[in-house]
Amino acid sequence: MSRLPNLFVLALGITTLLLGVAYGVATRYQMAAERQVMLQQVAAVRPQFDEAKSIDEVPTTTNLADAEDIGSENRIATDRDAKASVPAPNSLRRLGIGRPALPAEIAAWDVDIMPDGHGLPEGRGDVETGEAIFSDYCASCHGDFAEGVDNWPVLAGGFDTLAEDNPIKTIGSYWPHLSTVWDYIQRSMPFGSAQTLDEDQVYAIVAYLLYSNDLVDESFALSHENFADILMPNVAGFVVDDRAETEYALWRKKPCMQNCKESVNITMRASDLDVTPEPIRLETSTTHSDGEVSDKDIVKNGQKVFKKCQTCHQVGAQAKHRVGPHLNKIFGRVIGGLEDFRYSQVFDVAAKEGQIWDEESMAAFLLEPRTYFQGTKMAFSGLRTADEIAGVIAYLKTYSD
Repeated sequence: MSRLPNLFVLALGITTLLLGVAYGVATRYQMAAERQVMLQQVAAVRPQFDEAKSIDEVPTTTNLADAEDIGSENRIATDRDAKASVPAPNSLRRLGIGRPALPAEIAAWDVDIMPDGHGLPEGRGDVETGEAIFSDYCASCHGDFAEGVDNWPVLAGGFDTLAEDNPIKTIGSYWPHLSTVWDYIQRSMPFGSAQTLDEDQVYAIVAYLLYSNDLVDESFALSHENFADILMPNVAGFVVDDRAETEYALWRKKPCMQNCKESVNITMRASDLDVTPEPIRLETSTTHSDGEVSDKDIVKNGQKVFKKCQTCHQVGAQAKHRVGPHLNKIFGRVIGGLEDFRYSQVFDVAAKEGQIWDEESMAAFLLEPRTYFQGTKMAFSGLRTADEIAGVIAYLKTYSD
């Protein structure tokens, strides 16, 4: 009986040895199989890699400053402009992963437009075509005349307002380079359908926006050839404010990250500041028992519709000329009769003929401005309904007494 434990231990040892040998053999064959599969995959992509490499051979270098970190971080520097570099070890040159980007692939990503027009694609678009495209794709948010609807961005007007408490920052008054306009529209507009416009359509919209800001005339056509000739009014308005009392210096040193506030209280919300755009909704006018609509409601609705006009035209005690003249006391006034405003030539003719603004002429003008006064610089396409026209006229009359 004493020999049985010894025999059991011997059998267990032999069994363990056999299992270990079997596991080692199986693992070796598995690794060999995986290696064979990897070699086959490398062989399959090697022709593509060699072809791409022959198209654009770029020597790989290792920056000396990072050389000591290669072993621990496996960082490979490919900066061809490095002042001090040495050839990378052969083991680091070709990893067999990926390939150099083809010229066509690089071109697909290299779409930024420089202020001097570098990078612009060939194309052409005129003001008239741009107006139609803008009306179809942009006016629902930015208004027919780029005046902005509700709190959507205003794109025209605002000249000489940047020093005021509430400056109007538009393409004409604020943006320093036209390339930003072209690039942004091409990348991001129309809202919800970005990058659906072709190059000619983008040129046309930009041309119309220039016209809306009174920077070109109505016969203007923008193209890649004359793009760099356009100088924006605020091109010299951007400087680096590096004064000691500004935050410029604060963001160029290591942040404090100590003695921070224990809690942060929200003091204001966007809805309180009225910065969330909402569509214009005309209120239902109050109808009296005799069937007449309240004059007060008509004026109130007209005030809302007038938002389409207020970027270029002002009313009230502080009203002054913008892109268009102020509209105080418009009814009974000679058309084109303000001496301190430069009108379109067609308005000058009307002034010489002694034409007067009344409700009838104003209604016809608001319906189709460019038809009523052919040659006007005002590119607004007109109000769409009789209620809108009646409302604006009623609203303007409150400033005509």
